[in-house]
Amino acid sequence: MTIYSTMPLELVYDGMNNQPGPYVSVTVGEVQLQIEAVSPGIGRIVRLLDGPLDAYLRPELSPGTLVAFGLPPS
Repeated sequence: MTIYSTMPLELVYDGMNNQPGPYVSVTVGEVQLQIEAVSPGIGRIVRLLDGPLDAYLRPELSPGTLVAFGLPPS
């Protein structure tokens, strides 16, 4: 692979070997989501794993959105 860039190689390859954070699979209604934990009980949606086709068009389920997950409050 050849990379042509005016940027320094340190910036181009920065973070290349970093592994993504731990992902959690949760089900919200009939949609299964893969989320990355941001803080206890809050996660950022990484992708939709399974669900009806119209779920992919819902803005509240778009990647990058913060959602609450975990045990419901008692």
